[in-house]
Amino acid sequence: MERQHAERDFSSEVLGMEPIGRLFDATVERNATGTAQQYKGGVYDRSLAGTAFEPAPTGEYASLTYEEMGDIVRSLAAGFRSLGIDAGDRVGIFSDTRMEWAQSDFALLSAGAVVTTVYKSSSPDQARYLLDDPGASGVVVENEDLLERVLEVEDELDLEFIVSIDDPGDEYADREGVYTLAEVYEQGVAAYDPETYDEWLEAVDVDDLASIIYTSGTTGQPKGVKLTHRNFRTNVNQIYRRYGPRDDKPDDVPAIDSESRLVSYLPLAHVFERTCGHFMMFAAGSTVAYAESVDTLQEDFSLVGPTGATSVPRVYEKIYDAIREQASESPLKERIFEWATDVGRDYHRADNPGAILELKRTIADKLVFSQVKEALGGNVEFLVSGGGTLSADLCTLYHGMGLPIFEGYGLTETAPVVSTNPPENAKIGTIGPPVVDCEVAVDETVIPDSETIDTLGETGELLVKGPNVFEGYWEKPRATDEAFTDDVPGSDATGESEDSSSGRWFRTGDIVTIRPDDYMVFHERSKQLVVLSTGKNVAPAPIEDAFAAIDVVEQCLVVGNGEKFVGALIVPNFEPLRRLADEEGIDLPADPEAVCEHDWVGDRVEAAVAEVNERFEAHETIKEFRLVPVEFTEDNDMLTPTMKKKRRVILDAYEDQVADIYDEGETREKQTA
Repeated sequence: MERQHAERDFSSEVLGMEPIGRLFDATVERNATGTAQQYKGGVYDRSLAGTAFEPAPTGEYASLTYEEMGDIVRSLAAGFRSLGIDAGDRVGIFSDTRMEWAQSDFALLSAGAVVTTVYKSSSPDQARYLLDDPGASGVVVENEDLLERVLEVEDELDLEFIVSIDDPGDEYADREGVYTLAEVYEQGVAAYDPETYDEWLEAVDVDDLASIIYTSGTTGQPKGVKLTHRNFRTNVNQIYRRYGPRDDKPDDVPAIDSESRLVSYLPLAHVFERTCGHFMMFAAGSTVAYAESVDTLQEDFSLVGPTGATSVPRVYEKIYDAIREQASESPLKERIFEWATDVGRDYHRADNPGAILELKRTIADKLVFSQVKEALGGNVEFLVSGGGTLSADLCTLYHGMGLPIFEGYGLTETAPVVSTNPPENAKIGTIGPPVVDCEVAVDETVIPDSETIDTLGETGELLVKGPNVFEGYWEKPRATDEAFTDDVPGSDATGESEDSSSGRWFRTGDIVTIRPDDYMVFHERSKQLVVLSTGKNVAPAPIEDAFAAIDVVEQCLVVGNGEKFVGALIVPNFEPLRRLADEEGIDLPADPEAVCEHDWVGDRVEAAVAEVNERFEAHETIKEFRLVPVEFTEDNDMLTPTMKKKRRVILDAYEDQVADIYDEGETREKQTA
């Protein structure tokens, strides 16, 4: 295909095959005066502020050039070496996403260490496992809270040092083995030697281990995914070949380059943000600004004016909910919003919009879309979605508003990007074609029974092969062997690779369709298929995603494994429901549990379920549901840090409601028999 050849033939100084430390060193040299990082003031008690860089004014962003960031990274690398770190030693980073996370990561990798990541939400026991399993000899923590979590389990670990990014207070000043990041930096400034630093960089081979990233552990104990410098560097190349400024792209197609600005807020502990919003952006010479939190995104976007962002579907759903809620302030604004969103969808779906639809789109943009774009900083060219499936209807709306979302697919084990939509030819409802040098195939032995699945193509479990695929799980040879296969049952591979004969196929555990145009459609994790007692397989994700644009539903979890029919646990969207109830003169109780039991609310949600059911086959439709009052979040352990549902946790929490669904269903069946 023409696009594949253009990607493969693309030439740029950004592309290469060196370890991450040398990648960073090279981009600092190329982009010395360009802005590398932006950081917000008044958020953290940064120990490096006033030492390595000036504090940012409260509520505002300050910047570091690539040269300034490079100086900090080199000094930190020398500082970590002075603490005793040697090549191959494992060091954890236990922190939220922020500027110092990125600096510490590059510093440790440049010093030859292997970085293992810990999510900020990890409990002391989880942190103990994630530091003990890889045999970490040190850990960088964010602040006093996370320091205390590590100290709580310190006796069970073999740590030589703990470094706190923020100043944890005077009470830790004399504690042996505990340092601030500023102290590490100052030691590094004193010890830094350019020749020695270059020797550290040269001593790292591209096939050396770079990082151990642990799986979410939703189906068992987390496994450490071993990713080499080659895995990461390959994926940076693959992404840049698709999103970089190639000459064959039309002028109006957005690209990632040294002028790009990104707001980073997903966990850097996860491979999606680590590769796409970190390694790749810095390789391109782009600017990365760090959000204060997910809750302050609108303010942070307005201050930074980013050209793009990487995110997960749940965040895009939340942004849409916020836009819709603002539009509901008056009946007139709500009608205008609904009209504009319909126009946006129609405009994007039209092959030839025509003069009338063009005029409507111009009016919709002036009344609604321009305000949405301005709220996101006014400069967003495109957004990237990964880590789950995005409702095609919602994606179409974003495209129609002039905020295209390009969906992709990947896994921790693939570093992570396997496929992503090309900006010059994005196809909504797909996860795009595979990236260069990544072969894909399907094992057709497990296929959901659904006429709604695209039959134009091969459907089954996705198998992947390529230089971005991991080498195995940390000290788990059996799990590694089970994750790979030498054969491709019942299918031919697609995608281009420079060496298609080498390597085994990684079994992703995901059900996809590979279409004749090489674009792929994601359906579901094979382990999460709902297998009804009738023998039918149902993919929950498309059903759950269909509720994304339904105003009265916040979240949905499909159930029914081993049962006769599909059921669902539904979290209502309380604000729209209260507003609609007020308009109809209905007095809803204040207590969320009581709201879930209210007949009027049940009728409203039932109508929404009926609307969604129209899109699916009979055996896929939700026959019974129960309303639950608490949103699934990371705080209540019902979502992973990347906002995927922990189905087992949710089912355990609401086992009585699930049982009631099927008791009620059985009763109705008897009554109608």
